Amino acid sequence: MAAPTPDPSKWLTDLLAGQQEMFRILGAGVGTTAPPAEPGEAAAAPPPALPFMSHWLDGSKAMQAWQQQATSWWAGALPGAIPGAPTPVADRRFAGDAWRNDPRFDALSRSYLGLSEGVRQNLAVAPLDERSKAQWGFVLRQIVDALSPANCLATNPEALQTALDSGGSSLVEGMRLFVQDFARGRISMTDDSAFEVGRNVATTPGSVVFENELIQLIQYAPTTPKVHERPLLIVPPCINKFYILDLQPDNSLVAHAVAQGHTVFLISWRNVGPEQAKLGWDDYLEQGVMQAIGVALAVSGADRVNTLGFCIGGTLLASALAVLAARGEDQVASLTLLTTMLDFSDTGELGLMVSEQAVAAREASIGHGGLLKGRELAQVFAALRANDLIWPYVVNGYLKGKAPPAFDLLFWNGDDTNLPGPMYCWYLRNTYLENRLCEPGGTVQCGEPVDLGQITVPAFVYASREDHIVPWQTAYASTRLLGGDVRFVLGASGHIAGVINPPAKKKRNHWVGGVADDAEQWLDRAQDMPGSWWPVWVTWLDSHAGRLVAAPKSVGSRKHKPIEPAPGRYAQAKAP
Repeated sequence: MAAPTPDPSKWLTDLLAGQQEMFRILGAGVGTTAPPAEPGEAAAAPPPALPFMSHWLDGSKAMQAWQQQATSWWAGALPGAIPGAPTPVADRRFAGDAWRNDPRFDALSRSYLGLSEGVRQNLAVAPLDERSKAQWGFVLRQIVDALSPANCLATNPEALQTALDSGGSSLVEGMRLFVQDFARGRISMTDDSAFEVGRNVATTPGSVVFENELIQLIQYAPTTPKVHERPLLIVPPCINKFYILDLQPDNSLVAHAVAQGHTVFLISWRNVGPEQAKLGWDDYLEQGVMQAIGVALAVSGADRVNTLGFCIGGTLLASALAVLAARGEDQVASLTLLTTMLDFSDTGELGLMVSEQAVAAREASIGHGGLLKGRELAQVFAALRANDLIWPYVVNGYLKGKAPPAFDLLFWNGDDTNLPGPMYCWYLRNTYLENRLCEPGGTVQCGEPVDLGQITVPAFVYASREDHIVPWQTAYASTRLLGGDVRFVLGASGHIAGVINPPAKKKRNHWVGGVADDAEQWLDRAQDMPGSWWPVWVTWLDSHAGRLVAAPKSVGSRKHKPIEPAPGRYAQAKAP
């Protein structure tokens, strides 16, 4: 039986209903200041932010809400600006000449920015606790961003002019792109057909030398006549494909490490399906990180390995090393953590979405078996930066009829990866909700009480200063948890761009300095250095990698023979 054809008109009706609900809550809730509480009396509870947040982020109701409501509302504002509205600050949404040259649209942008500022100011003085204010701030930012006149055809002079210049063909193409995205269930950010994993992304030569139901382990081919005797094992995030670390030859951290004479092993996490739906956190440690350490040692013949973990890959890696330390196993020579949280006391805006009620609901639905779809996580991350990752693609695609250009980073960003429900629920509760990982003995993993202080190997901790996923001060907190000598480096830019910063580009800067009591004190004393942080890390890594020996003539070993060329099947598989 053929699948039913989606009905766009019904979908748009649902979206409009969602927007009307937003206006109702905005008008009755944070948009007005509640009276102050009497002495000794608790402040009035705010409207329930999280249920409303989930309603707003529901993919079936968050795409077209602005269409009808915003058209009528902003059209009514065209004759003049809100009294006292400030001169608009630099805002790329209104940077085009069309916004400035027509006084009606100039007034419109001023009105919108004035309203936006008014909403922020009202929230700032609302009698709410800081967490509630932050939650409402996130919700209201989604609404205010969605209501931008730039997001609506009738109030976007650039889109209107494009429609006139093209004789309406831009509107036809915009509708085609909309229907295409609707059928796919997501907004297109790049031309996916321009990239293929293993063909023009993830192309550093190597082979898969081990696999189980959860990971493939890749060993990359040497490019230097001699290599350090201790290999480097990389543990990437399991919520994305690994190839952000091997995107293109000129910005590949993997290729750079290989070129510096390091034998690199890398975990490629499986894009799990129903067969892996019962795997838990301990499985990711035992079958993932610890299994990979053992194979890397067996193949290389080294006494110990150097290790690197990125984001949640770093959380998994540190947990595995703490388990090994509890067992008295000495298999690791050093630890590198890139934009990793071990102390979850300040998790930024991501933490605002986590509550006991939300976690309990997840545990009830998928905690004993099931999948967290990668697309759900992608929507959450996009909502954190809606004006970068949602609305520009709506405006350029649907209003102006311009298909997005090819961009390898956004291709990777859209390559969704599923997680097993039990693993995800354990992580959510013990880190974001209860912050037990940083407590000595606060968690039991693989049968061992975990104490991060038992990790006594030298550690290199990196953070990005504008990271909206892992606040740099939170990453810095790892320096107080680990038991060995720690080096901390802070890079410019964000979660991805700060990490992927090859030296040849000569971009950005980084800060170095001795570890201090707290993050801000460290920054006050740190030295600002131009360019990439990679050379600082490589120099540090070299000191823990052992002597130089002749490079192996082939990858793998007699026991662990090459299975298939890198990047392997797991990286090429799409989310089921």
